[in-house]
Amino acid sequence: MPEEAGFPPAKRFRPGCGPPGGRVLMLLTAGSGSGGRRQQPALAQPAASPYPEAVERQRRSLPIFPARGQLLAQLRNLDSAVLIGGPVFSGHPGVPHWAGGDRSREQDLPGYCAPPRWLPLHAGPSPVCLSALCPAAPRLPGGPQDSGLEVLAVQRVSKTQAWQRAGRAGREDSGICYRLYTENEFEKFEKMTVPEIQRCNLASVLLQLLAMKVPNVLTFDFMSKPSPDHMQAAVAQLDLLGALERKDNQLTLTPIGRKMAAFPLEPKFAKTILLSPKFHCTEEILTIVSLLSVDSVLYNPPSRRDEVQAMRKKFLSSEGDHITLLNIYRTFKSLGGDKDWCRENFVNSRNMMLAAEVRAQLRDICLKMSMPMVSCRGDVESIRRCLAHSLFMSAAELQPDGTYTTTDSRQPVAIHPSSALFHCRPACVVYTELLHTSKCYMRDLCVVAAEWLYEAAPDYFRRKLRATRD
Repeated sequence: MPEEAGFPPAKRFRPGCGPPGGRVLMLLTAGSGSGGRRQQPALAQPAASPYPEAVERQRRSLPIFPARGQLLAQLRNLDSAVLIGGPVFSGHPGVPHWAGGDRSREQDLPGYCAPPRWLPLHAGPSPVCLSALCPAAPRLPGGPQDSGLEVLAVQRVSKTQAWQRAGRAGREDSGICYRLYTENEFEKFEKMTVPEIQRCNLASVLLQLLAMKVPNVLTFDFMSKPSPDHMQAAVAQLDLLGALERKDNQLTLTPIGRKMAAFPLEPKFAKTILLSPKFHCTEEILTIVSLLSVDSVLYNPPSRRDEVQAMRKKFLSSEGDHITLLNIYRTFKSLGGDKDWCRENFVNSRNMMLAAEVRAQLRDICLKMSMPMVSCRGDVESIRRCLAHSLFMSAAELQPDGTYTTTDSRQPVAIHPSSALFHCRPACVVYTELLHTSKCYMRDLCVVAAEWLYEAAPDYFRRKLRATRD
């Protein structure tokens, strides 16, 4: 877009780089918006103004108004645009008025454009706005890259990270940074941190690239190129979830894959929500996925361990952690989010409120897809079946010696001490994540039946069984 005197230019994106589900993304950042005005030939004439005369005069006096026609022309031609300036807000929260651009002026755009998504970007967005702007990334694994497992591993920092932290410690004033390791240990650290994209599960990344119709995703030019094995593992996961198909030798999304891409979630959780109407438990699954999408809603002060366990007993479920979290959330909502109750029961009220906001956002997405909002009431088995059908790749079986191994790679794992199932030994479980410390621990577990897993992906488990026999 030609640069207006006093106005920053619009940022141009490559075709297809916008968010899925909308034609136009308008990010507004606070700016002065001041500067000289130079009249430009209008490219789109404003319709009759719906505003009172005084408001209309104010709109026309704004420094951005002369560029109105050019802005509308850009929106017709670009999938995504960034407008830098100071928006004027109306009585509608979060809707900018920019010179007529509010396991209500959308009629100025041509008919073939999908409704734009207005996403204000400023210094203090709410958690829900932030999650819409920046969809949640997958949890950060860092275990052995050839294990085939997504593992949350406790690792040493790199030398670069160590120096960066020292710099932050002295940001406001000079001082001393005390390191909790010896100089000899420091010298053993890696010089640079391995880029996250080379360590994390790439399923979410590939899903979004495919939703944006990026061609040849397997050869996409990442700044830090992940290994071919990681790329193929992500393709395999999306394929097992029913999100992929091949057309003309190219990977494309299936209808269910396109729906999965609309959720700002890991693919397995998006699939869990999409499966929930089949098991008549959409309301419950929305709650569980929301609770798993925020930082822990529970806290366990070590000095009050016995008191925590006594309080937690009334919510514990023998079916696992997902049902336990559901019990806690239901009580929290029935009491109107009482902060005193949260404090007494060692529940993080802030994270619970955030989970409620996330749930509302996910529910809105479901409603836009015309999904039925059904509840299983007290039928916990329906919830467990739904989790089994989406988290079947994260399953473990009890062995004769009392230990657990994962069903996919036969990796030895253990139940995390914080789990509701820590003192139990169910025959088969699915889990949300693995944490590697002294052992490889499963966290957020749900008791399932082995036959449910087989129902979810019979070909997958037949292949695993043959591989185990071989």
